[in-house]
Amino acid sequence: MHGSHAVAAATARQNRYLASYIMNISYKWLKQYVDFDLTPEELASLLTSTGLETGSVEEVESIRGGLRGLVIGRVLTCEPHPDSDHLHVTTVDLGEEAPVQIVCGAPNVAAGQTVVVATVGTKLYDGDKEFTIKRSKIRGVESLGMICAEDEIGVGASHDGIIVITDREVKPGTPAAEYFGLESDYVLEVDLTPNRIDAASHLGVARDVAAWLSCHRTPGAKVIRPSVDAFRSDSPDGAISVSISDTELCPRYSGVTIRGVNVAESPKWLRDRLTAIGQRPINNIVDITNYILHGFGQPLHCFDLAKIDGGSIEVRTCPEGTPFTTLDGVERKLSASDLMICNAAKPMCIAGVFGGLDSGVTEQTTDIFIESACFNPTAVRRTARRHGLSTDSSFRYERGTDPNATMYILQLAALMVKELAGGEICGQPVDIYPDPVEKYPVTLSYRQIDDLIGKHIETATVDSILESLDIDIASRSADGATMDLRVATYRVDVRRPCDVIEEILRIYGYNNVEMGTTLQSSLSYRSATDIDHTLKVNISQQLTAEGFNEILNNSLTSESYYAHLQQMQLDHCVRLLNPLSSDLCVMRQTLLFGGLESLAHNINRKISDLAMYEFGHVYSFNPEATPTQEHPLAPYREESRLALWITGNIRPGNWARPAQPSTFFDLKAAVANILARLGITEREIKLQQGEGEIYSKSIDILTRSGKQLGSMGIISTDTLRRFDIKQPVAYAELRWQELTQMAAARKVTFTPLPRTMPVQRDLALLVDRTVTFDQIQRAVAESEKRLLRNVTLFDVYEGKNLPEGKKSYAISITLQDDERTLVDQQIEAVMQRITANLAKRTGATLR
Repeated sequence: MHGSHAVAAATARQNRYLASYIMNISYKWLKQYVDFDLTPEELASLLTSTGLETGSVEEVESIRGGLRGLVIGRVLTCEPHPDSDHLHVTTVDLGEEAPVQIVCGAPNVAAGQTVVVATVGTKLYDGDKEFTIKRSKIRGVESLGMICAEDEIGVGASHDGIIVITDREVKPGTPAAEYFGLESDYVLEVDLTPNRIDAASHLGVARDVAAWLSCHRTPGAKVIRPSVDAFRSDSPDGAISVSISDTELCPRYSGVTIRGVNVAESPKWLRDRLTAIGQRPINNIVDITNYILHGFGQPLHCFDLAKIDGGSIEVRTCPEGTPFTTLDGVERKLSASDLMICNAAKPMCIAGVFGGLDSGVTEQTTDIFIESACFNPTAVRRTARRHGLSTDSSFRYERGTDPNATMYILQLAALMVKELAGGEICGQPVDIYPDPVEKYPVTLSYRQIDDLIGKHIETATVDSILESLDIDIASRSADGATMDLRVATYRVDVRRPCDVIEEILRIYGYNNVEMGTTLQSSLSYRSATDIDHTLKVNISQQLTAEGFNEILNNSLTSESYYAHLQQMQLDHCVRLLNPLSSDLCVMRQTLLFGGLESLAHNINRKISDLAMYEFGHVYSFNPEATPTQEHPLAPYREESRLALWITGNIRPGNWARPAQPSTFFDLKAAVANILARLGITEREIKLQQGEGEIYSKSIDILTRSGKQLGSMGIISTDTLRRFDIKQPVAYAELRWQELTQMAAARKVTFTPLPRTMPVQRDLALLVDRTVTFDQIQRAVAESEKRLLRNVTLFDVYEGKNLPEGKKSYAISITLQDDERTLVDQQIEAVMQRITANLAKRTGATLR
């Protein structure tokens, strides 16, 4: 079904498919296709071992509550209530030592009836509400239970009166679940990887179960497929015609006309099957298409024959911009490359994706046309992405359905329609298949299998596994060492020898391949990726040692974060064509907002002293750049960043000292340590006042040539207010790629501690207010390169007793010779050079 009738379900599921597909598998449904005696937990373990990772196993009840507490009873007496004209006082035999008294208001209650009783303590459900049967008094008469109607316990919809069981052989005290044949089902949540579209159905999963059983427990175990031998046409006339304009877009199209159907509610067994896996039953025709889809993996679509103008179907494209209203009520403009299922006048359905508003089956439908087709995966994927649609059908078509299964599925669906809805099959089925797809040839040797797996597997075992996987051995070489295989067409991911070997191994069992005692390896050079990884590990260890915690945030973020920014504009965001939601619709341009979300999450949980870091990628889009054939991604840019956040106290308080709040300088020290660890010295960088709109105050980190290395500062209160953060946050974001390029040319070494003592000299300098400490530091560094070890600023003064426009810097200069103790003459000579250079470069004078 092209997502045709399940409007609410399609809307809920839309855009949820990314790397994998979560599929619900019914334990009882699966047993229809393969015979096994495994428990649900054992089955989950089996599936996981074969590559179908099973995340959970949950018990599912076809009737909520499982009829627990409900028993069959026999009404012994029935008398009018002394204080009511419509209530009755009954005594009911529940198979216990003494009967119980129950007050009942049903008009049809009478002595001698066999009824269903909810005993005291039983929970009954009404939609999302539940209530418990209690011992109570009704108008002064004690009542110890409730005699139930169909709708009160979920076995039907009638509320005309209580349930009266005509089978007199049923003994009082029999559990109602036993009488109604209620059995629990189990649902296994299977996480399919994108290559395993063949397992996106109960039959597909059954094939893996049968293969495993055949190899490990029950030799010769087979998949049980329903027979379609009873399929035949009931009338030679009445079929509609089909034409296809492009068989590359539609390699095979099968269909059948059925007239005189009765659209009604599905039988209980079908409703239970669909409900168990989270599908909402609609009517018998639509439920059959959903049952086939989830049972056999082949999407179907049912058209109301009365809405097929001209009595024929055309599979074709439509002119660019053709309006088409889909089942969800949205009018879409079609592309000239969208394949459509049309009648003689207009399009009815987006092929393989979504049905139209005016062509589906309704309660008034009497004649239908069932479509079972194979569409080009690439074409379906492009159409689905273009219109922002993703349905169960498009998911399967995008990854490739089996063209050789369409007729079998069509016949099976037709037989189910006749069984559940009546009607006559008119004319012969349509089957347009100009270029039949053959099984895929693969040549494989037993030696290749052993070499790749690392263990010898007996030839008979290999052959048995191949047979169980529908991989035919067409022929063998003269020496029997090589096989020519034919892979079933439903395995679109098995094309190479290594793919076949993987199939053999996952059925044989990865855990059955022993780990050897030796390891063979080869020497290799360090690539740029290795260097980047090593540097990340080093910096991560350093930051962790400093008290930071590493975080990892989603690369997808909300567009609202960029709506009012000028430097990171919204139109520079990389947008998703098929977003999960409005909160995850663009790729991040900065690591900031994800970190603030993490800070807010912790602060709201009373963890307010935080230091975090994250390595991650950011993405941007340049709307002015034009993609070319050589550079199709020219407008897009991806960069690697390192971000740090500090907020709250850097040191907690205790009885001996107060807490120490974190400041911008704690962040600056962490950044300086990162640069030092990468071998980037203070002489190679410069700091200048930044203008970032996300900061209240910030500093840009640049190379001497002006190349941006990052920025750091205090986040503005406006930005913090959006995350409901009420405490200051210091933030730094470093361009990791630029840093690693600089670090790659350096070798960080460690030297022994010097054997001499350092010498410290202080200077009080009078400078202009515009002079920064960075200028002072550079002037000192230029004056002495060999002996200078450190320059620190320990006091800044502006105000009284200083000339207008001046300020005072008090700096401490550390000198040291690693080999010899410095003498006064050397020290004085250095200090004279420093003071002279300070005066020349900054205009500083000694106070």
